Amino acid sequence: MPAPISHLLDKSAMLLSALCLVHCLAGSLLLTMLAASGGWLGHNVHAVGLLLALPLAAVALWRGIAVHGRWAIGVLGALGIVLMAASLLISHGGVAEVMLSIVGVCLLAAAHLWNVRASRG
Repeated sequence: MPAPISHLLDKSAMLLSALCLVHCLAGSLLLTMLAASGGWLGHNVHAVGLLLALPLAAVALWRGIAVHGRWAIGVLGALGIVLMAASLLISHGGVAEVMLSIVGVCLLAAAHLWNVRASRG
């Protein structure tokens, strides 16, 4: 049985993914708020989110793989991270950037959910 910390890491990662998804989907509202935010909702927030996601995903998914041995979960999570990172290379606010971010976040969240379920049984 995996340690409770593994589930906490995966659930924290899923929460971070959900926050990123909300950020991506609520673009017009965020752009309006950007003028009043002093810039903290700009393109740099994506880099900060990725810097938070990388170690959290690595530790949570690695711990899960050690328990259940399903490497496909790690591959799915890594693909999500790669897509999120790729979105940083595209101009902010474009359709391609938003789509890469959304797909990457969804894949990473799915990997964490799969990791929790695989670790239970």
